[in-house]
Amino acid sequence: MALDGKTAIVTGSGRGLGLAYARELARQGAAVVVNDVDQAVADEAVAVIKADGGRAVAVVAPVGSTETAKALVAAAVENFGGLDILVTNAGVLRDKSLLKMTDEDFDLVINVHLRGTFTCVREAYAYFKENNVAGRIITIGSPTGQRGNFGQTNYAAAKAGIVGMVRTWALEMKKAGVTANAVIPVAATAMTKTVPYFAAAVEAEERGEAMPAFFRKELGFGTAEDVAGLIAFLASEDAAGITGQAIGVGGDRLQLWSHPEAVSTEYRDGGWTYQDLAAEFPFAGSLQGVGEKFPPLPEELQPQTADSK
Repeated sequence: MALDGKTAIVTGSGRGLGLAYARELARQGAAVVVNDVDQAVADEAVAVIKADGGRAVAVVAPVGSTETAKALVAAAVENFGGLDILVTNAGVLRDKSLLKMTDEDFDLVINVHLRGTFTCVREAYAYFKENNVAGRIITIGSPTGQRGNFGQTNYAAAKAGIVGMVRTWALEMKKAGVTANAVIPVAATAMTKTVPYFAAAVEAEERGEAMPAFFRKELGFGTAEDVAGLIAFLASEDAAGITGQAIGVGGDRLQLWSHPEAVSTEYRDGGWTYQDLAAEFPFAGSLQGVGEKFPPLPEELQPQTADSK
């Protein structure tokens, strides 16, 4: 198995995507430190991994603080003798449009996603450097962080910030042989279950059936297990040369996201005055789009309403 003898921490791994990541890492041979804020959920995740034949322990604590980050690394070292892999998956949502979003809504999401990623990565990297471990840092981004989404100021800021940190960490960690990458998953979760557009895909998964090809191929939308293979790959020696990347995965689709680059450049002798720009803004025909744009659902996949039944 690719990860025999390795130890991984997966934050927010009691259920959903995080649990899928933890189970796949364990299937590939890694011992796993599971993390959740609910003791019963964390215990059940550990039991599932052990039933699969894997090794796991749980740390029940909210991600964000340095204390939790230290506890996670300590659990890996004390229970399994070291640490090789960190997956920062923990997150919460507090979706509201800008004028309705409170300070508390903003701060909570930033603390768990952005600060939690920072504190956990800092602690893991300190262990890697001190013990000469060519470790793996795998963070979790989102299409919202790449393109924005209505009602998600806090989440978009956190996820964009995570990818920005990954680019910086790839530079800082290179000499130590540590890689840092961001995964951009698109999968059925508790959140997507409430979105009518994805109803046919989610209902198929709940029935134990394959999702319609429209979702898996055209949208790159699939199950949590569809994402887990990329997590395990990036944690392995086979991915030693991959760092500083944002890689999207979902359904049958794999994507490499570009880093921000200038898409058009113009020069003007003497610089650009207000009058120059007002007379002719040179990029008027090439402004960049925002938000995710989904194609229309095929008729057979349209959500059923009371009138259409």
